[in-house]
Amino acid sequence: MPLTERAPAKINLGLHVLRRRPDGYHDVATVLHRIDWADTITAQPADALSMTCSDPALPTDEANLCMQAARALAEACEGTAGAALHLEKRVPYGAGLGGGSSDAAATLRLLNRLWGLGLPTSALQDVARQIGADVPFFLEEAPAAYATGRGDDLTPLRDEGGPYRLPYPVLVVVPSVEVATPEAYACVTPDDADRPRLPSLLRTNDLSRWRSALVNDFEAPIAERHAEIQAAREWLREAGAAYVSLSGSGGAVYGVFPEAAQAEAVLARGTDRPEQMHLTRPRSPDADG
Repeated sequence: MPLTERAPAKINLGLHVLRRRPDGYHDVATVLHRIDWADTITAQPADALSMTCSDPALPTDEANLCMQAARALAEACEGTAGAALHLEKRVPYGAGLGGGSSDAAATLRLLNRLWGLGLPTSALQDVARQIGADVPFFLEEAPAAYATGRGDDLTPLRDEGGPYRLPYPVLVVVPSVEVATPEAYACVTPDDADRPRLPSLLRTNDLSRWRSALVNDFEAPIAERHAEIQAAREWLREAGAAYVSLSGSGGAVYGVFPEAAQAEAVLARGTDRPEQMHLTRPRSPDADG
């Protein structure tokens, strides 16, 4: 029987671009939080590595992060085992939701099981960092983490009751715009002066404070350049979202609503809009992150 893993997306709750690093990357500070919009990856034994995908627009060769993850794990273990991978794609790509990174992390977990490697998460994290800055987060069990450095230095986010979970429903709206990461960074002036500490700000769960202080540095310049993103922001605000933000460098935008019934009603009203949408409802503390 094939092995299966879910690959959930994420949103960024605040994102500060702090400074440019000597290696050409940027130091950032952000909180990554999983949502329940998810792809599914399956793997079964095979003589060689191969991949198929439900979306014919996506590559299934070495350009796909799943295949990159599989190759990197095989090389790290000095193995030549094969696997037949299949990606059932649901999360929009190029939207700042981390779908490709989550797919890669799910592939590492799957092949660790399929090949009987028994590697601890720390060893998988070492492989994940070779693939992309967001990949290590999706290997974490915590539903939210404070990410610094390139975005791969992770501290699980906690509150008094245990792992932090967003207590509000989140409606994600994805315009048909792909924002290239180099384009996004070219729009932002790094700033590391007097930035609020994101974990403390988030744990207040005070949406009015979030509106005034919880900032994604990419949001204003990216929305200014893409009318579809600006329109999605305005629609969510007019629909009553208490907090609206870009996720990552875009183009997905999300709205946080005080009440689930309100978010459900907004989702229902949005069925005739051109964007893809997904509603994540708050989860109970004992639910799987």
